[in-house]
Amino acid sequence: MGSVNSRATSVCILGGGPGGYEAALVAAHLGASVTLVERDGLGGAAVLTDCVPSKALISTADYLSEFETAHDLGVHLTDHEGDEVTKAEAELAEVNARVLALAEAQSTDIGTRLREVGVRVVDGWGRLASATQVEVTLADGGQELIGADIILLATGATPRVMDSARPDGERILTWQQIYGLERLPEHLVVVGSGVTGAELAQAYLGLGAQVTLVSSRDHVLPGEDPDAARVIEEVFTRRGMTVLSRSRMAAVERTETGVVVALEDGRRVEASHALLAVGSVPLTSGIGLEECGVALTASGHIAVDRVSRTSVRGVYAAGDCTGVLPLASVAAAQGRTAMAHALGDAVSPLPLHYVSANIFTDPEIATVGVSQKDIDSGKVRADVISLPLSRNPRAKMMGIADGFVKLFAHRGSGLVLGGVVVAPRASELIFPVTLAVQHRLNVDQVASTFTVYPSLTGSIAEAARRLHVTD
Repeated sequence: MGSVNSRATSVCILGGGPGGYEAALVAAHLGASVTLVERDGLGGAAVLTDCVPSKALISTADYLSEFETAHDLGVHLTDHEGDEVTKAEAELAEVNARVLALAEAQSTDIGTRLREVGVRVVDGWGRLASATQVEVTLADGGQELIGADIILLATGATPRVMDSARPDGERILTWQQIYGLERLPEHLVVVGSGVTGAELAQAYLGLGAQVTLVSSRDHVLPGEDPDAARVIEEVFTRRGMTVLSRSRMAAVERTETGVVVALEDGRRVEASHALLAVGSVPLTSGIGLEECGVALTASGHIAVDRVSRTSVRGVYAAGDCTGVLPLASVAAAQGRTAMAHALGDAVSPLPLHYVSANIFTDPEIATVGVSQKDIDSGKVRADVISLPLSRNPRAKMMGIADGFVKLFAHRGSGLVLGGVVVAPRASELIFPVTLAVQHRLNVDQVASTFTVYPSLTGSIAEAARRLHVTD
């Protein structure tokens, strides 16, 4: 496809994460001259220190959990002397080396693809000099001023830290620092029970560490479907995790042999390591936004509309620096949308109500569309059905005891409005529900679609059948 403009439009992108590199690919495809500025490595935090490495770590922990299930399925592992093996151990240094190698390989692949389509990649740190110029401090110490017709800001976010709990990279860690550990923590305290905290707490529990999860709320995963969160918390405790609910961290201190996590109620938790998972802050300061008139929200995120425009003409933004939804898939969609709009291609506003999301606990939690909260509050009129996976024949064969499929359908028309799947690989199972939501299918259309027998997707069709409107 050629350029949608009569001349090559110049595009400069700050940040090489999903929002940045996906935007660069689209812009190059549309005929623009593209320069991408990145200082920490292509793929950004999502590839190098967040999504890719954390999910690879979780996959290793999930593999170890298969040893527990094997016994229930009648499979007994023995060593060379015929004795039963009851426990598998993870060598964390090897695990982390593999995790980081996977992340680096993905980063390299992204770089290869960008260069194949003619994107110029600049190793350095960029800031806005004006609405049409980017000032770059190069990694080698030099300076470069890049002129551009269109600028995209995709600078991402960084872990939130507090003065009372300063990471040292050895015993007190952020989620970006955990891959430097050479040995499995004897006792890890995870502060924060949101998505990142819950995922990594279970990962280290699965790898064999003693884990204490500090949650300031009544339950883990307070922003998620309450039934799903309840299942995950039950799994956590059954597998040996200590969950301290309604417990707020006051400080984390380094000791000679480990750490002490002080809680606001006076309790003190001694451990070998602490992992801080208390949110993130956008990387928007010091890059010339205020000077150029780019509006920020009260939280410091870049304010954007549904096609990723900022308050300054010709300047767009995508990803975690915007605070729209902290998902790599959303960042990528924002970047693609921004370039399509800027370069005159066909574009639709970002459809946030169709976004599917996943939490990579074990079992996983996948969601799309309206939520249980929307229905309970009266915001949405919908019928709800929830089917436990323990009744699914394929789940029985696989030894799956935890999880469910929940569907929400509009009361009256039967349109599928959303759903929740709690299951192994729920990230794969949510796709048919997302198709139904996005393409406005009703429950009868979903129910009449063939599924393989036996399969976990059979529970999705069964849930739809139970939502059939008879009057």
